[in-house]
Amino acid sequence: MSQVVEPASQNVEIPSPKNAVLQWLVVIFLVYLLIAAVSMTGAGFNSAAGERAKELFAFATNPFLGLLVGTITTALIQSSSTVTSIIVGLVVGGLPVATAVPMVMGANIGTTITNTLVSFGHVADQAEFRKAFAAATVHDFFNLLSVLIFLPLEILFHPLEKIGLFLATLFVGGGSMSIKNLNIVKTVTSPPVDLFTATTHILPAPFDGIMLIGLGIGLIFLAITFIGKQLKVLMVGRARNILHTAIGRGPMVGILAGTLITIVVQSSSTTTSLMVPLAGAGVFELAQVYPFTLGANIGTCVTALLAATAVFGAEAVPALEIAMVHLVYNVLGVVIIYGIPFLRHLPLQGAEALAAIASEHQYLAIAYIITVFFLLPGILLGITALTW
Repeated sequence: MSQVVEPASQNVEIPSPKNAVLQWLVVIFLVYLLIAAVSMTGAGFNSAAGERAKELFAFATNPFLGLLVGTITTALIQSSSTVTSIIVGLVVGGLPVATAVPMVMGANIGTTITNTLVSFGHVADQAEFRKAFAAATVHDFFNLLSVLIFLPLEILFHPLEKIGLFLATLFVGGGSMSIKNLNIVKTVTSPPVDLFTATTHILPAPFDGIMLIGLGIGLIFLAITFIGKQLKVLMVGRARNILHTAIGRGPMVGILAGTLITIVVQSSSTTTSLMVPLAGAGVFELAQVYPFTLGANIGTCVTALLAATAVFGAEAVPALEIAMVHLVYNVLGVVIIYGIPFLRHLPLQGAEALAAIASEHQYLAIAYIITVFFLLPGILLGITALTW
């Protein structure tokens, strides 16, 4: 069998040692900026809403609304890392964790749009498109199945919220990440936060807080976007080598490799998008790609955990709690769905069936993306907002 070489690999430039050091310093600065931006977002909500925070988030009593907001927002931004980091900031500003949990679930669904779009690179060849589209949508079906299992349980019994609270309390302790009242993160990040806060104070309340929220969210978006770009230059070539090495060594290795790749490139979309062209070219089978997708779900949780380190004081526990919820949700999803044979095969069967139809009628593939990620959530968003 002749070996298929992915053309994109030829375009990956390996930076020189001097440039690599500079780029890693840029990454460190961007991570610092991300942490400061999350702190700014929380401070902005506290300033704008104050005691009215609960009233501001009254809509959040509807878990379906939270799910749909998370889905649509992530589909538009195409970054679950950005959305979950913003959710951490919202929790700091008063968003109830119980409401944030469905938003996190929605972010998992919305992020799958990227690799589905990547599969259209094979649309000219029907056989390749079928393989690529199946490799992309297996992620969709897994995340949808995970929501169908966990959202009803969460509404009824709140297991994710309880586990997240337990873990957050375990790590944070008495509600502060500080050591003997010295919070290193607060000390390091307070200069830019204080600077932006002082700058926005030229506006009357509550517009100063609203401006700070906007700046915080904007910086989160920029930081994560540029972190992704820098890490792609530094790590995607290595990530691709890890992927090639791990394939064929069993599902557990695949899950671990998917997790590791996503951690180092800080983007589950990048991880899954690496696999789609390889699947389309026939290098990997769908069953081999599937575990990497699950690992990508786990690896993407690191960004929210990182963002939660920005928070101190009374809000430290809920901020870390929602980040832990994201991690626990994705880990349990893999354990339960992949661990039970009947459930394990459902995403594979769904992706293969959909890909067979989409390869025959390619306009249906476009209709699928528009319907699943935008049209259906938008309709349900309107219905639930009016009827809940």
